[in-house]
Amino acid sequence: MTPDRLEKRDLILARGAQVIVHRGYHATGVQEIVEAACIPKGSFYHYFASKEDFALQALEHLYGPRLERYAQALGDPQRSPRARILAYYGDLRAHFASRPARACHCFIGSLGFEMADHSPAITGQVEAILRRAAEILQACLEDARAAGELAADEDCGNLASFIADAWQGVLTRLKVGDDLAPLDAFLWRLERLLTP
Repeated sequence: MTPDRLEKRDLILARGAQVIVHRGYHATGVQEIVEAACIPKGSFYHYFASKEDFALQALEHLYGPRLERYAQALGDPQRSPRARILAYYGDLRAHFASRPARACHCFIGSLGFEMADHSPAITGQVEAILRRAAEILQACLEDARAAGELAADEDCGNLASFIADAWQGVLTRLKVGDDLAPLDAFLWRLERLLTP
């Protein structure tokens, strides 16, 4: 794809994902997506075979870079493994604190929940992204265990899954609540989980 085509596709993905996260997949039509991106409806089909194809590409567009940033943050050699994890989630707390109430939306959580019984392709991609995030976290936890920051017998795979699942729960609570209490509780517990 040429740079212009990539830019237009990226614009459609970003704006369309915002519409879906606020309205839901089923309540969002192609018309709403193209209106949000300020493009003619016909342009949508130059980039996407269907709304499902759009959702699959949007997941990759949004979460490919996020997973890279997560891996970089949790692989930062300037910090101890424990400090990497706590700093990453602390930064997310600052990010959410800077946003208006009820402005905390999770595209992958919303899409995964809504489409679990309707699209094996979307469900599979959501699961793959969440699994990759847990693997990144597990690698950092294994580094923490090796550095003596976790108990020598800690099951890092199980702990990574627990933390990742708890984080998805926090995102759900942030979407429906008016304060950061669930996030603060998560951070408080995370710090204690990461203490040998």
